[in-house]
Amino acid sequence: MPRHTPYDGSTKPFTIALKTLDPNEWIELGADLETCLAEKDRLYAAVPDKVFVEEAGTRAAQQEVLDMLVPYLAGRFPGTYRRSDTGIEILGTGRHVATDSTELPPLRTASLLVPEDLILMRGSKDGWRLVAGSLCFPSSWSLGEKFGHTLQDIHEPVPAFGPGTRTAGMIQRIFDNLLVDQPVQRFNWSLQAGNVLFLPFSQQQRIDRATNRPSKFSDDELAAQAFIRVERQTLRRLPNSRDILFTIRIYLDPLAVLSRHPDRASIAASFASQLAALDLAQLDYKGLTADRDRLVAVLGKMATTT
Repeated sequence: MPRHTPYDGSTKPFTIALKTLDPNEWIELGADLETCLAEKDRLYAAVPDKVFVEEAGTRAAQQEVLDMLVPYLAGRFPGTYRRSDTGIEILGTGRHVATDSTELPPLRTASLLVPEDLILMRGSKDGWRLVAGSLCFPSSWSLGEKFGHTLQDIHEPVPAFGPGTRTAGMIQRIFDNLLVDQPVQRFNWSLQAGNVLFLPFSQQQRIDRATNRPSKFSDDELAAQAFIRVERQTLRRLPNSRDILFTIRIYLDPLAVLSRHPDRASIAASFASQLAALDLAQLDYKGLTADRDRLVAVLGKMATTT
């Protein structure tokens, strides 16, 4: 069953909807840990410049992330992580990550331990900027295009989140006022064809998609193709550098799995209602303009089938 269902009516799409986060629940593991780590290995080997960036002067903050993550993982998940003299073992996977390596950037080393993507944000006179990041599982955005940009510029394509909007100002204040001992989390959802984790998307591709509005799905049974892509995002201020670490955890659930959920009727009905309520700009952003009505119909059938 899906671990998180933010489309169940508990939050509204295109809202900030932050919730406090118990620091003990910072990282989430699941049966997909090795799948995620193997895909990170593949991407680092095949397209390293597309999945990792760093500015000069960020290594100390990157190291701070790694130094926080290693004891947390060993303490929170002792059945999965075991510390050694040179690093940390990921039990059951045959993996040993050398945490004392001077060859790799510390944030990249940290990314090899967890399923989450790790983005480092730093305050400046222009606002909070993306100064380093490991992004192996982007949900339709490009790390290279966002690198060095401010929060407002990063959110420019998002309806009601771009520069000058009320929401952009709220996000800025959230970052400014985030406390070390009060991390927060939020969720996003989208729908895609297939279960691919690496979904980079350039701004030009986004413009082209909004102009042409192609279908994501073939004419075959939609429920068999569609996957729900849930993003669990956390924000945590680092105590020494005062930078903010933004983590993104991706879950991919077949849409068809909702038909077996014990709360199938209410979840499917809420999901259908949220899709039906999206305006054209929001549908274009999610790439669902051509498919919304078909998806609503599938979910409506799930909600009413006994």
